[in-house]
Amino acid sequence: MHVRMVLGLMVAVALAACDTVNGAGAGGTAGGAAQRVGAERLRLQVVQSYPHDPGAFTQGLVLTGGRLFESTGLEGRSSLREVDLATGRVLRRLDVPAPVFAEGLALAGTKLFQITWKHGEVYTYDRDTFKKGATYTYTGEGWGLCHNGSELVMSDGSARLTFRGVETFRPSREVTVREAGRPVDQLNELECVGADVYANVWMTDRIVKIDQKTGNVTASIDATGLLPEAERVGTDVLNGIAYDASNDTFLITGKLWPRIFRVRFVR
Repeated sequence: MHVRMVLGLMVAVALAACDTVNGAGAGGTAGGAAQRVGAERLRLQVVQSYPHDPGAFTQGLVLTGGRLFESTGLEGRSSLREVDLATGRVLRRLDVPAPVFAEGLALAGTKLFQITWKHGEVYTYDRDTFKKGATYTYTGEGWGLCHNGSELVMSDGSARLTFRGVETFRPSREVTVREAGRPVDQLNELECVGADVYANVWMTDRIVKIDQKTGNVTASIDATGLLPEAERVGTDVLNGIAYDASNDTFLITGKLWPRIFRVRFVR
C-alpha cells in the first residue's frame, strides 16, 4: 500500500469515529453531503397555557397578527376554525363535509390552504370571510402544511417534504429529512420559521427542527409531559405548532387536548 493511501485510510477512520461520538451516521443529506454534527437536544419551557376545545382533533395551527386559525380532522368532524386563544372560544367555524378528513393548514398572504388526508384535494379560503376559493389536487396523502414565504411545504407521513407553488400547488422539489444520516418518517404537522421547518413526529412527543435546504434535522425537541397525565385521558397525540414572531414563542397542542401551551425551546 502506498503511504498516501495509508494516511487516507487513517483520516477516514478518524472522521468516522468523530461521527459516532457526535451521534452522526454515515448516511448523506438530500444534497448528498454527510451530516457531520448530531442534532441539538432541546426541551420545552412553558410560558403560559390556554383552554382549548377538547373535541377538536387538531391537524394544523396558524397564528397571524394575534389571530389563531385551526384545522380539525376526522370524517364528519373536520372543520376550519378561527379561535380566540385566550378563552378557547371558537369565533368562526366552517365544517368540511364527510367523507373528507381534513389535515394541515397554512396561510399565504390572505389565503388559507387546508389539505386532506386521503382525498387528494387542497381547499383554499379567504382568511377573513372563510369564503371558499379554488380547489387543487395532488397525489398521495396529505398530513402537514406550512408556508415559507415563497412556497408551501407539505408532509405526507413519510420522511419527505414536498415544496409546492402557491398559485398552482404543483410540486417543484423534495427533500428527504434525515437525522444523523437516517430518514425520519411519520412527519406530521409543520410550521415554517425562517429557513427551518418544525415538524411533529407522529405517535411521539417529539418535534424536530429541519433545515429546509438540506433536510437535515438540526434540533430535536422533547415535549414529554407537556400535557399533565391527569389531563391526557381521552386525548390523542401531540399535534399542532404555530410560531409567534412577536415574542419568539411557539403555541403547541394535540389532538383532543384541553389546552394549548405557549412555550420556548431551550437547552
